[in-house]
Amino acid sequence: MDFLSLLLCFLFSWTLVQALLSIKRGSRTSAGRLPPGPTPLPIIGNLLKLGNKPHKSLAELAKNHGPIMTLRLGQITTVVISSSTMAREILQKQDLSFSNRFIPDALLAHNHGLFSVAWIPVSTRWRNLRKIMSSHLFSGQRLDAKQQLRSQKVKELMAYIHKSCQAGAAVDVGRAAFRTTLNLISNTIFSADLTDTSSDTAQEFKELVWGIMEEAGKPNLADYFPVLRKFDPLGIRCRLTIHFEKMIGIFNHMINQRLELRRLQGCITRNDVLDTLLNISESNPNEIDQVHIDHMLVDLFAAGTDTTSSTLEWAMAEILHNPKTLLKAKAELDQILGKGSPVEESDIARLPYLQAIVKETFRLHPAVPFLIPRKVDANVEVCGYTVPKDAQVLVNAWAIGRDPSIWTNPNSFMPERFLGTEIDVRGHDFEIIPFGGGRRICPGLPLAIRMVHLMMGSLINSFDWKLEDGVAPEDMNMEEKFGITLQKAQPLRAVPVHV
Repeated sequence: MDFLSLLLCFLFSWTLVQALLSIKRGSRTSAGRLPPGPTPLPIIGNLLKLGNKPHKSLAELAKNHGPIMTLRLGQITTVVISSSTMAREILQKQDLSFSNRFIPDALLAHNHGLFSVAWIPVSTRWRNLRKIMSSHLFSGQRLDAKQQLRSQKVKELMAYIHKSCQAGAAVDVGRAAFRTTLNLISNTIFSADLTDTSSDTAQEFKELVWGIMEEAGKPNLADYFPVLRKFDPLGIRCRLTIHFEKMIGIFNHMINQRLELRRLQGCITRNDVLDTLLNISESNPNEIDQVHIDHMLVDLFAAGTDTTSSTLEWAMAEILHNPKTLLKAKAELDQILGKGSPVEESDIARLPYLQAIVKETFRLHPAVPFLIPRKVDANVEVCGYTVPKDAQVLVNAWAIGRDPSIWTNPNSFMPERFLGTEIDVRGHDFEIIPFGGGRRICPGLPLAIRMVHLMMGSLINSFDWKLEDGVAPEDMNMEEKFGITLQKAQPLRAVPVHV
């Protein structure tokens, strides 16, 4: 209601201006045949069609208007992609035309959208930053070298859960996974934990990350009516600026400490990601400078921690909601590794049912329901339709994962559907695209895949689980909370039991 009230208030004030601009914009886009879509209302267009869970609302609209659909969201022409065929067209066949980003006003907070590798246009700068991430953060060689670190962090997670098990206390699964992922990333980059199990730092950082994701995912009048951007009418950019300043402040403190150490004679470098970035910056500042390092770290910590922990929480929720699936997973682990044995990354290839559970989780609960929005810089023809210049393009990964023309019983959790198939999540099979595809596929995919499987297998094989307060599996709350990422509305709390 708050959003609608503000919406009506601002629309009343700007009616005349928007009418003139809508007429002007309509004359520019009338040259091509737009994809079909619902009839827009004057001024506000199709804004009221979004609802509080746009991924579901737009999936329903696509059933009537097709897999490529046009909406008018205020002044902005938006094209929504809701099928694997159309996603392949956008993300693979015409990838270059759709490679630039539509930057939400909120992401201009602290100039993040102007420096972040996730948002800047495809350019020499973007290629340099992606190359640095691919070579020094997420290459197979770099990840193999850090395998022992990941194993150690998962052991620390198991030790924490073991204490809860002894006390008969419930574990907040998402929070525990977040802390583990946070410390893994911070050790990879800074060679230090950002938190420990006895402090509230992880929860504070999680709240900071979720604040960023929640604010960035909110409907924003400034995105629908760009003339309002200078006013930040809902205060979203202002609040995000505060969040970004806090996070970058944490990073700058650690960077400054490292720079001081590097200035000391005889200091031994740690050869971690931060040293690598500083070395590149000092030898060739045109490739990356301090500002780009700050915003790269925001991307790594905000996106990497939230998406990985959310995926693990959904996976655990689904197998507790479907006890037969949990029994099958435990039987596979028992047969291959032995009950209670530690799980190593090298074991994952021998655990097809565990892999199927993770794929099914990505299908039903993609961490990012809409891929990061794209923008076309010129009219582009797609399957006989024209996507007009400056249009926002949204790929509804959530809808594609539940497309009944592809998936049998699409709303049911059935890992068995992936057994004996080659369908994967690495951007080649467009039926399931939690990480996107094409040249702007998520660079952190290789690390996320390793971490989710390793933590998931360890949680299943090391403990039995029961829901807190005796809740029955069929009574679990499986509702979603919408933001840039898709969270469980009610955090999963479960009691570990010795196997």
